Amino acid sequence: MKIDSSRTPEPSPARAWWQHLYVQVLAAIVLGALIGHVWPTTGEALKPLGDAFIKLVKMVIAPVIFLSVVSGIAGMRDIAGVGQVAAKALGYFLVVSSGALFFGMAIANLVQPGRGLNIDPATLDPGAVADYVHKAHDTSVIGFLTDIIPTTLASALTDGSILQTLFVAILFGIALSLVGKPAAPVLDLVERLGLVIFRLVAMLMRLAPIGAFGAIAFTIGKFGIGTLATLGGLVATFYLTSLFFVLVVLGGIAWAHGFSVIRLIVYLRAELLLVLGTSSSEAALPSLIGKLEAAGCDRSIVGLVVPTGYSFNLDGTNIYMTLAALFIAQATNVSLSFDQQLALLGVAMLSSKGAAGVTGAGFITLAATLSIVPTVPVAGMALILGIDRFMSECRSLTNFMGNAVATIVVARWEGGLDRDRLAAVLASGQAIPLESIGNVIGEVKQ
Repeated sequence: MKIDSSRTPEPSPARAWWQHLYVQVLAAIVLGALIGHVWPTTGEALKPLGDAFIKLVKMVIAPVIFLSVVSGIAGMRDIAGVGQVAAKALGYFLVVSSGALFFGMAIANLVQPGRGLNIDPATLDPGAVADYVHKAHDTSVIGFLTDIIPTTLASALTDGSILQTLFVAILFGIALSLVGKPAAPVLDLVERLGLVIFRLVAMLMRLAPIGAFGAIAFTIGKFGIGTLATLGGLVATFYLTSLFFVLVVLGGIAWAHGFSVIRLIVYLRAELLLVLGTSSSEAALPSLIGKLEAAGCDRSIVGLVVPTGYSFNLDGTNIYMTLAALFIAQATNVSLSFDQQLALLGVAMLSSKGAAGVTGAGFITLAATLSIVPTVPVAGMALILGIDRFMSECRSLTNFMGNAVATIVVARWEGGLDRDRLAAVLASGQAIPLESIGNVIGEVKQ
């Protein structure tokens, strides 16, 4: 894809403040939380609204990834560049996500949020977390890797596996490139379908306030704000730790590569509020791909890095794992030596990859880690079961920002970043309207 660095995003027409998607989503979150708190039963009954919206978004994730990756790779002159991009992305993921594990462990030792609770493990109900432990045993690194290969080419687009879709898209894009000129009509069709799909994404995103409203009303109605009181220290520690990680660690990485993470947050504010409301980073995946492309990142790089990062670059989940594991140890008066903590961290590195992409991955990976490290009682997970939904939102937000930063960084490494366009987009402080993303991408490609 050729990027014309002389083009800058044209300002969008002035709109009333209440017409902005992020304002509508924020209002929906506040209203949903209020209804869930005042009328808990009604809040729980609104769960289908959130579930339906997430299903709608997941419906277009596979086409978005497939079309973006195929058109990007097919337009690359050097096919070897695909492997180079993947290798650099995985190297970045390994370093930063491992750093997140160390970061969570350091904060847990410094703050010690579980100290003084003096919980007797014998009084905890292991049955409360039995389902999560069972799912953890069902996952493994080898099983995870073999599951990347779909049963058929078509099933990669229908089974809902991000990595299967990415795997088939890479193969199809390479084959399309190798065929060359005879495949030009196919590539043209792929690119035109991409514009249609992004317009469809824009249509679905207009329903985001409804989805966020239903999801947050259910969360507050079922679990109640009161559940935060007993373990408020852990929740506050996790949120502040994640915020510090995003602003300082990811912010430092962004600064070193010539952009501001705060301006990036402003640019992606509508998606971040959507993630907050639905507690799912996948809900904003299609929009993230579109906005990063529109901000000047090469389509092939975005298509490779974002989906891969959703499975291998889970910074928020990794912070949560070590922080929660040490919280349980502190709460149950289990003393862990430095060597034991390092062993716990090593297991967490592996288990976080084995359960990647599984629903409720954060809690499942924690169960997998504690199952292998018997020093910390698995039953202790019952302590945080009630607040996990609230912590899931923070995990998703941190994961989302980690992947946004990673994509821009890898794009710059590969020379696939239009720096002038990115600077103009971030400096404007105004997100490109969703309905305009497809048109902007089409202009950048020309």
